[in-house]
Parts: sequence; structure tokens; C-alpha cells
Amino acid sequence: MMQMKDIGALLKVLRAAGNAAVTAGGAGDDTAVAGAIIDRAEISMPQSGVLAIPFTATLAEGETLSVAYTVEEGEESDLSDAVTLVTETVVAATGPTGGGTVTGCLEIDVKLRACGRYVRLGYTPDLSASGTDTAALSAVLVCGGMDRLPQ
Repeated sequence: MMQMKDIGALLKVLRAAGNAAVTAGGAGDDTAVAGAIIDRAEISMPQSGVLAIPFTATLAEGETLSVAYTVEEGEESDLSDAVTLVTETVVAATGPTGGGTVTGCLEIDVKLRACGRYVRLGYTPDLSASGTDTAALSAVLVCGGMDRLPQ
């Protein structure tokens, strides 16, 4: 049986980390972008989420934009007790034939069920080229599976 629901009423979208402007071999390249500390109790204890990292990159042919991401959790509000749950690097985009602009949204499933009260998701963009490529990125966390409707 198919259910018709207002999906927006069942999800919560949060700013996960700051924006990044990256220049290959220069500002922002291979530089960590700190994640915001998210209090899961304030948003009805989500059990899962998607870390969405939208990006626009100008890439030379065959050059890449990679993104390393980290998920940390803990019980202290400042995450002084942070434990790293996941850290991984993925290739978000590869420059097309002749080079050009590539846009997209990297989507990473995040299991929050076993996390403590507080979580932090950060990312590090890395351009493979040595000089002219650029990228702009941001990050949001789309949460679901709360024990009551999010506010």
C-alpha cells in the first residue's frame, strides 16, 4: 500500500558545515571545513541522515575534485569527547573533455542511530590540479527517522 505524505513534515534540514571557496594549490585546497555541532535531542533524535555537499567546480580535463568527510559523535556539548565514526574520501567530480564547469551534489548516507547526543560532520575539499581549477562547496544534513515530527 502506498502512503501519501508531506515528506517535508518528516525531515529536518540543518547546516552541517560552512561554505568553502577552493583554488587548486592555493586558498582552501585540502583545508578542512569545520562542521557545526548538532544536538540530536533538539531535533527529536534522528536515526539517519544524508550529508549533502552541493558543489560547482571548474576543472581541467581529467582533473578531480575529491571530498574527504568525517562524522564525529559524543555526549559533551562541545564534543570534547568526540569519537570519529567515519572518515572517507570520495571523488565528487572529474573534469570533462577539454575542461569545463561541473555541478552536482555529493550525497553520503549517515547512520545516526548509534551516535551520542551530539554529532559533527566536517569535510575537506581537494583539487588534484596544481593551479587553475576552482570549486565552491557547502554542506547540509537532511535528517529523518525522528521519534516525533521535527519542528
